Amino acid sequence: MKLHNSYTNKVEEFKPIEENKVKMYVCGPTVYDNAHLGHARCYITWDVLYRYLKFKGYDVTYCRNVTDVDDKILKKAEKENKTPEEVSKYWYNKFTESMNALNNERPDIEPFATKTLGEMIAMVKDLISKGYAYETNGDVYFRVKKFSDYGYLSKQPIDALESGARVEVGVQKEDPLDFALWKKDEKFGYKSPWGVGRPGWHIECSAMSRKYLGKTIDIHAGGADLIFPHHENEIAQSECANGCKFVNYWLHNGFVTINKEKMSKSLGNFLTIDDLLKKYDSNTIRFFILTNHYRMPVEFSDDALQSAAAGVKRLLNAKRTPIDESLDITKTDEYKQFVEAMDDDLNTSKALAVLFELANKANKDVAGAFTVLFKLASVLGFKFEKQSLSDEELSNVIAELNKELGTNYKDMNEVISVRKQARDDKNWAVADSIRVGLDKLGIVLKDGKEGTVWELK
Repeated sequence: MKLHNSYTNKVEEFKPIEENKVKMYVCGPTVYDNAHLGHARCYITWDVLYRYLKFKGYDVTYCRNVTDVDDKILKKAEKENKTPEEVSKYWYNKFTESMNALNNERPDIEPFATKTLGEMIAMVKDLISKGYAYETNGDVYFRVKKFSDYGYLSKQPIDALESGARVEVGVQKEDPLDFALWKKDEKFGYKSPWGVGRPGWHIECSAMSRKYLGKTIDIHAGGADLIFPHHENEIAQSECANGCKFVNYWLHNGFVTINKEKMSKSLGNFLTIDDLLKKYDSNTIRFFILTNHYRMPVEFSDDALQSAAAGVKRLLNAKRTPIDESLDITKTDEYKQFVEAMDDDLNTSKALAVLFELANKANKDVAGAFTVLFKLASVLGFKFEKQSLSDEELSNVIAELNKELGTNYKDMNEVISVRKQARDDKNWAVADSIRVGLDKLGIVLKDGKEGTVWELK
């Protein structure tokens, strides 16, 4: 299995620290607002990696943190006259609902920043004692120039960073490049050796990663927007505090763009996951994201989502047969092609092409095709639930039926009612014309004790 390592900027053979075990950390949400499509892209991407590593037989420990102490949370709390805890708890629950709706698996460990303050303080104390950090008036800063490899991940030389560095008014740094490990905050802070304050954002992930996964981990992943300064700073403080390499493989997913601009809350051009799920199901959103390579930017448009919806229908409308648990899918050509694609730096678009081929074979009654399709599609996180139609799609079906029969039915309830009356009157011509017309449009009517219901073929 090969993965693109952002640190070396090369596609490398993946070799875990411990044979058959993988320690994986993903930067989680700052919980102060709705999750958007950019978050969906990030967490679906790493959900697929998590699923695939387990599919390959690795014992994976997936840790994704929750930042529940942050400037944005504090501003929201003040604006809404709530406590920071009330704000973060509410938005964490909303985030969890969004992740569940997208069919993302829960991480094995989901630590909260506020529950790991002791570890953060201990790490900052280590950095001060080793000369990598200093306290000034209740704030603690990291000495960037003491870490010779600073800028290597983001490929930014130190002199280029210096030219762009600015110091806020009232901030007492030794050097403009130095970043905060601890911030003085007497209103919302916590007790520490340097007075009442709260942790800097970067130290949170370093401390949580060290506590739950160890000093050196296999994979650290997140969005490309986190490369600098967040991940760059994580490397500096972790390696200086721990005295060893922090991460073996850095993985980053590309942005979601709208009109060629990165989707973000600060730009105000974001689409929330909740709003998207009102128009498209989770399979469609997942398909849209996985059609593109995870490292490439993805341009959002309704046309792209409509195309993804059509692709999902091709997969989910494949002729279904009972899952054959006795079938060894590893012996099939499609399994080998799927693994070859995914082993090539998670080439999900090629993997999807394999699924389409399996759907075609299932429709031609090739033995075992649906079993292989179901199992491989599940690795990508697709749900094979009974298909349904949106209100708009159902309206289009009624319009097509009216066109076919020369009728003027308003909705499916009226269609079923008219057919029932025709059957009661033994008017088989009308009853059969409705049944046959709907059948052509992919809908089956099923009569039972509770009445007639419709479902997709």
